[in-house]
Amino acid sequence: MAGKIFLSGIQPSGRPHLGNYFGAIRQHIALQEQAGERFYFIADYHALTSSREPQKLREAVRDVALTYLALGLDPERSTLFRQSDVPEVTELTWLLTTVTGMGLLERAHSYKDKLAHGITPSVGLFVYPVLMAADILAYDSTHVPVGKDQVQHLEMAQDMAGSFNAAYGSVFVRPEPMIPEREGLAKVPGLDGEKMSKSYGNDLWIFESGKALKNAVGKIKTDSRPPEEPKDPAGVLLLQFLELFLPAEELEQWKHKVRAGGVGAPGYGHLKQRLVEAIETHFAGARAKREEFVKDPARVDKILAHGAEKARARARQTRDRALAACGLR
Repeated sequence: MAGKIFLSGIQPSGRPHLGNYFGAIRQHIALQEQAGERFYFIADYHALTSSREPQKLREAVRDVALTYLALGLDPERSTLFRQSDVPEVTELTWLLTTVTGMGLLERAHSYKDKLAHGITPSVGLFVYPVLMAADILAYDSTHVPVGKDQVQHLEMAQDMAGSFNAAYGSVFVRPEPMIPEREGLAKVPGLDGEKMSKSYGNDLWIFESGKALKNAVGKIKTDSRPPEEPKDPAGVLLLQFLELFLPAEELEQWKHKVRAGGVGAPGYGHLKQRLVEAIETHFAGARAKREEFVKDPARVDKILAHGAEKARARARQTRDRALAACGLR
């Protein structure tokens, strides 16, 4: 198949946070400058493994759409749609489960991680990687932008495609991962120093502003060491956040002051104040654009409907190809 086809999705499990932005969304927007097609879906089927509140899920889906559009997604260059608007994906999921070994799913990092955090497992959570593989394979995706912690899911999709193709012939395109060049930005720290995640309640909303932003930044984990005590910058969580926003030269100045300590060294309060300023500035334009879309919900609905129509046409071709290959057509 000629040309690149980029595919990625984001789960609407809450308001998109800085980890979503630096680990995925920013890269997705940047891909609009490359030749090829782009399919970005809002993974509402996936959200059902943890969501039991329909209205909140609807709101979360809308919030993801608003976020992408506000941050620069162009509907003329990228296809944005709801996962559940493409039912062919669930049909492909069943076909893939018939060639997927239990051992492969049992080794999934995300499944084991959820269990470790006390989340009660369901069959849906267990077969989550199969649905994800169907999402990837449905559109003949050639390249999948992923953070370092998501590479395993892409590898599992490759395995499933290979198993199906081995059994029924060349049906699915083998996708390849695209990992951010600055791998450190693929894992954004949470307010507690662990990986930022809505599931763990340590996230910071992309469009937070004003007093709410100050309160959120104020929760970033620090210690009781005084400003004048020299510190290793690598052990100061606030500097990890500032690294996301500041130019390299300014960031190095802050690190030097923290490392040197002594009179005039910045305290954690100074670092928090600079972080608030940096976040406010970085997302100012996007916040304003988001408000424009909030005031015009019909425009957002039209974009999602058009995206679903285009995505479904492609997925239907893949579904029909797969059904015919295994004797169901």
